[in-house]
Amino acid sequence: MMPATRSPAVHRRNRLRHQLHLVCLHWWDRPSACQRPLAGALPSALLILACSLCAAGQSITEQGISAFQHGRYVEASRLLEDAVSRDRGDEHARAFLALARAGGGHCAEAIGDLTVRFNSSGNPDLARLAGLALVQCLSADGKTDKALAFASQLEAKYPDDADVLYQAARLHMKAFNDVTHRMFEKTPASYRVNQLSAEIFETQNGFAEAVAEYRKAIAKNPQALNLHFRLGRAILLESHDPEALTRAQKEFEAELALNPGDAAAEFQIGQILNATGKPAEAGAHFQKALDLSPDFAEAALAIGKMRIQAKQYSEAIPLLEHVVAVQPNSEAGHYNLMLAYRNSGRMDKAREEQQVLEKLQRPPEGEFTDFLKKLGEKTPVK
Repeated sequence: MMPATRSPAVHRRNRLRHQLHLVCLHWWDRPSACQRPLAGALPSALLILACSLCAAGQSITEQGISAFQHGRYVEASRLLEDAVSRDRGDEHARAFLALARAGGGHCAEAIGDLTVRFNSSGNPDLARLAGLALVQCLSADGKTDKALAFASQLEAKYPDDADVLYQAARLHMKAFNDVTHRMFEKTPASYRVNQLSAEIFETQNGFAEAVAEYRKAIAKNPQALNLHFRLGRAILLESHDPEALTRAQKEFEAELALNPGDAAAEFQIGQILNATGKPAEAGAHFQKALDLSPDFAEAALAIGKMRIQAKQYSEAIPLLEHVVAVQPNSEAGHYNLMLAYRNSGRMDKAREEQQVLEKLQRPPEGEFTDFLKKLGEKTPVK
């Protein structure tokens, strides 16, 4: 059977309706536009006609979408159900019907269609909206694992989308809270509960409380790796007075006794020795840290600075070049490399480093590094 064709009159009517609809969309939030003509724009009579016929000219699907966008989910669902019953192939009606049901708290009715729209819609905007709603529905229903799986797919499809990243962040926080609650409920006597409590206290600047929790964890499991390191770090975050430095150094040494290959512990001991006026001993620990982890930029930087202080510029330059290769945004690395170049007479290279440094020192936008630093993660050891 040949498809039915539209008459020229129908085409003209649909074209006029489309034009009026565009006018309405443009001026919908500007009621004053219906009260006065615009210079160089539409004649006032046509503008008035567009405004008066806008609501009447909308299809049922368009009315349903409009109701959804204004938060009238019950009305939107009714309209969109009608639209779908009239045309099962109306993808927008089916997608926004599922979104309206989800928005109205009827996720059980919406999850199936949202999943279909997310997985198979040829419209990326509809797929994105369906995916976001699906993640929220699954999360609200306690199906965090499934929600995380869909969130990962969303991030892969829309890696720079603020809404996608926001929902992913919320979901990961919820997952963390859920697992933490289960951990405290199921294994309250575990040393891991004390360790996690300590790490949470660190993010809240409760370093004294963190120290106490790390000590409890060590008492329960003296052979556990990383606890002495974290305890030493918490002691340093709480205070840098001489007594605190001594206590912290003992914890880093205890970590090395358990794990001689811990480059981060070697580096921390070097930092303490350098701060207490023992540069030669500090240098040995910095070198050991670098030997254990050749890409340990902080250790290479510490040795490079020592070489500059000793006026050994040719020995400092390769170390500092490696620092900025591993960490291109290291201001300290570029600054010290600039000094090493300048003091060795390589002025062109020094100017290049100065230009890089000036770019790095411009005020950043949306910095989140303070929070990440409070988490106390070690420098990755390769």
